[in-house]
Amino acid sequence: MADRRHATLYRMVLPDHTCPFGVRAKQILQSEGFEVDDRILRSREEVDAFKAERGVDTTPLVIIDGETIGGSDDLERYLASGAG
Repeated sequence: MADRRHATLYRMVLPDHTCPFGVRAKQILQSEGFEVDDRILRSREEVDAFKAERGVDTTPLVIIDGETIGGSDDLERYLASGAG
């Protein structure tokens, strides 16, 4: 599929916790036909460093075509607006 859309998803999957919002964002992206570059943050240190580097307070973080969309709620609003 040459026209397949691409998204990068940063989400938290720790040994004792998988972020449900990251799972939801991945499901939404896949259901909308996106090819997902799923970037797993596997430790609390990795999550904290990522949030500090990106200047965000939470994960997941969705990026589509270089545009930072935000978390799963932001993704739903973005897609509902017809932008995706």
